[in-house]
Amino acid sequence: MQLTEQEIVGAIRQGNERIFEVVFRKYYQSLCNYANSILKEMEEAEEIVQNLFSGLWEKRSDLEINISLKSYLYRAVHNHCLNRIKHLKIREEYQEYATSYYESSYESVGQTVMKNELEQRIHEAIEKLPEQCRVIFKLSRFEELKYHEIADQLGLSPKTVENQVGKALKILRTELAEYLPILILLLDGIVKLNIEYWYL
Repeated sequence: MQLTEQEIVGAIRQGNERIFEVVFRKYYQSLCNYANSILKEMEEAEEIVQNLFSGLWEKRSDLEINISLKSYLYRAVHNHCLNRIKHLKIREEYQEYATSYYESSYESVGQTVMKNELEQRIHEAIEKLPEQCRVIFKLSRFEELKYHEIADQLGLSPKTVENQVGKALKILRTELAEYLPILILLLDGIVKLNIEYWYL
């Protein structure tokens, strides 16, 4: 029986995995191709589309679509791609600024102590993570592996990997809460520290 789009959305909202999988298979590749046309990087494009569908399923009970399902998905991918480009641009601009700044300045003794202390606390906080959580977080942030690569390496689902990274970040934020003022200074370029993994 042919379902209307509203019936499809309703089925997904109610947790119908079969219908969700049909939608995923129908639109996945074309959405990846569309994202790739914007980002010019297929792996990034695939990650954005995978995260989109993952988010849809995770928040399915709140799913409200007032336009065609196809238009909704393409618009969502478009917005995610623009956000990704903006994020990369901000990071690139910061790195250019930091390089320029540190070539013409030097760290004071106090800054060095602050940096070393924070590095030590971050290291200790990471080592206190549950074993699987710690391993996945290090592979994601230090080895820069994609979720699906970590999943393949550890024999887990990409969703499990995503959940474990989220859990690690939540724990680290709690552990390092007292250092947030210092962290803000670091991200403003006052002290050079390799903590890019802090970014979500």
